[in-house]
Amino acid sequence: MTAELVRGQNHPLSQARLEIRISAGTPIVAVAALGDENGRIHGVEWVAHPGAPTQPGLEVPRQAAADHRLAVDLDAVPEAVHRVSVLLALPVGGTGPVRFGAVAAPFVAVTGLDGGEVASYTITGLEAESAVVALELYRRQGAWKVRAVGQGYAGGLAELLTDQQLPQAHQLAGSINDAVSQGLARSVQAPPPRTADGDRSRQAAAPALGPDQGGTAPQPGPVPPVSPYGGLTPGGPGQPAPQQPSYPGSAPDPDAVTQPSAPTAGGPIDYSHPRRQNAAPPPPPPTAPPAAPGQPAQPVAGDATGWSMEERLYNQVWGMFEDLARTTAAYRSAVDFAESRMDKELEQVLSDPRSRIGGQGDAAREAARARHTQLVAQAREALDRDLAQLAAEADVVEPALPPAYARWDNPAWHAYRVPMEIPMALRLGDLHLPEADRIRIPMLVRLPLERGLWIDSGAAGSSDGSFTDSPTMSRLAMETAVAHAARLLAVYPAGEFTVHVIDPAGSGAQPLAPLVQTGVLAAPPVPGAAGVADVLGRLTQRVDLVQMAVRGGAADSLPPGFDTSQQLLIVNDFPHGFDDRAVNQLRYLADEGPAFGVHLMMVADREQSSGYGPLLDPLWRSLLRLTPVADDHLADPWVGHAWTYEPSLVPPGSQVLQQVLSQVATARTKFT
Repeated sequence: MTAELVRGQNHPLSQARLEIRISAGTPIVAVAALGDENGRIHGVEWVAHPGAPTQPGLEVPRQAAADHRLAVDLDAVPEAVHRVSVLLALPVGGTGPVRFGAVAAPFVAVTGLDGGEVASYTITGLEAESAVVALELYRRQGAWKVRAVGQGYAGGLAELLTDQQLPQAHQLAGSINDAVSQGLARSVQAPPPRTADGDRSRQAAAPALGPDQGGTAPQPGPVPPVSPYGGLTPGGPGQPAPQQPSYPGSAPDPDAVTQPSAPTAGGPIDYSHPRRQNAAPPPPPPTAPPAAPGQPAQPVAGDATGWSMEERLYNQVWGMFEDLARTTAAYRSAVDFAESRMDKELEQVLSDPRSRIGGQGDAAREAARARHTQLVAQAREALDRDLAQLAAEADVVEPALPPAYARWDNPAWHAYRVPMEIPMALRLGDLHLPEADRIRIPMLVRLPLERGLWIDSGAAGSSDGSFTDSPTMSRLAMETAVAHAARLLAVYPAGEFTVHVIDPAGSGAQPLAPLVQTGVLAAPPVPGAAGVADVLGRLTQRVDLVQMAVRGGAADSLPPGFDTSQQLLIVNDFPHGFDDRAVNQLRYLADEGPAFGVHLMMVADREQSSGYGPLLDPLWRSLLRLTPVADDHLADPWVGHAWTYEPSLVPPGSQVLQQVLSQVATARTKFT
């Protein structure tokens, strides 16, 4: 299965000996550079280029060409090498184009020795750049992956190599340009356009023109799938999927938007990603034996479409949620119809004076009840059949889930290692319906979080009819918040997620112990009104700073040493210790923070904060309400089922939370 990458996306490599194929509409220079774990190139001997085409594990062409093939043997690169970067540049000193914005977008493919594509990437969005880091192969935890980079440099190879921390950057760039100049006369011309639909090379077409350029507005790509979880939470049970696609097959990403430039003499150039607009992830290969005639297919974990097992499992959970919602809706509709029909038939019997007395009326009533029983039995039979299939699928899927999707009692946590990549989503609990109490659907929310979380500590009755008092709920709510925070810390790479805690009265000391004792917090929980003001002030200032940098197009101008990790603020005992200014800052963080890397987790009882009046209503509405006990407060957007939510908590007596957080703390120490 070939992965068509977008900028920043990665894909695992299962082979050590690879070929990197490059296609462009004009002669370009191909260079391969070896880097250490920080991406630094230690010397000219770490670079394979036309003047020195072979290095350990690398071989590149000796001249500029429109098509290139680079040979890579990952087993042969030195042990100190952790990154292999593929660099492309336009030749200097010739009559050809001087910027990538004037040529067709280069297409790069990683293939096996048999020619089968592993991953491909079309480098779009370039304009004034004359050199670009196309992609990189990098080693993480003993395994190799490929990442689409697409970082361009207007200063050419010299600027690119300088950014890679090569001391002799300008001298090496001059040597490469000299070697290329000697071979320009032998440069391979651009191949004729290929128009076969199945061909992976780009196709000739007219460039997209904007409305201000005399053309029509570009048509949108395929509509991303609507989240089955509707209005509950971002990308997961209850909220529309986020507008930032994180994998191929959804909405086109900003990097895939093409930029028109002056047409060449040979005609207009197509800057669009080959087949990107109509491409969809291929279905996974069948792994289950075919079912016997008349028997349902055997469920298989990961049998949904997707580019990776993680994505396939995410989509499969999504499908299970849809199936359970629809089959339950069909059952309830059938039962309602049966009851309505019985009521109508009984009403007809009672309205006929001749049937009110004697055996005729009794027989009619018995017949109406019998038909009702038959219809309900048929509906229940269909429901049970569907539930049996869903239960079998849940039994297969649950053990196969990665830690980010798994319950705390899943054996996947025993093999936990701090990840190098952020997963697509995070499990915050389970959802189920009363007709199918045995089937638990994981409640997955997309990452990064797009809404804050509100863990409701108010006294409430649970779905089983029991009642939990306020002090117990406060403790359970804080334990739930700690479990959610631990999950977030566990699924982010080391140093990429920071947690702050405001505990004005110190009432959360016991539940917070796992976070405090393992040292994963940015600082000890902050007590008192002064601590509240200090933390809120710093995080508010952070949001302002990042917001200005991003909206001003100067994201690289943040102060040196600025912590770019995602930030989570846990607030306990609200509104204790909060004045009007602090409340306004809290609302600001809830509204603006998620878009700029600051997330909020409130542990609070709404009734206790009622003294602030309607001021806090927008705050509660902006947060996703979760409960520390089972509660049927979530609804799907299709038929309005009241889904029972159960939080994902650590089993009593289990040490898995401490073990996971200890690994996170150790990895963070090594990272810093």
